[in-house]
Amino acid sequence: MGVANPDFVKKLEKLGFPSVTICFNCGNCSAICPLFNGLPGKIIRYIQLGMEDRILANPKELWLCLHCGLCTETCPRKVDPGEVIHGLKQYVISRWRGEI
Repeated sequence: MGVANPDFVKKLEKLGFPSVTICFNCGNCSAICPLFNGLPGKIIRYIQLGMEDRILANPKELWLCLHCGLCTETCPRKVDPGEVIHGLKQYVISRWRGEI
């Protein structure tokens, strides 16, 4: 179990991330993902719940994303899950460098 940070979504939005609060977790992005592990939907849900520690506990998982765009094409709310994951990669690197 992790510690929820309710300001995590706001912090990411200030950094220019697409808004994930409009995602209603339909599962389309996870169903179409060639990785078969539900990566886009899981990551977006972690952000919505403020589970920053869950994302940072296993950051290598983010680099599994092929950034193929299939998740974005199937998203009915136009959340752009691929860009969210791409942005999280930058966030993790910035945290590792001590910039954030």
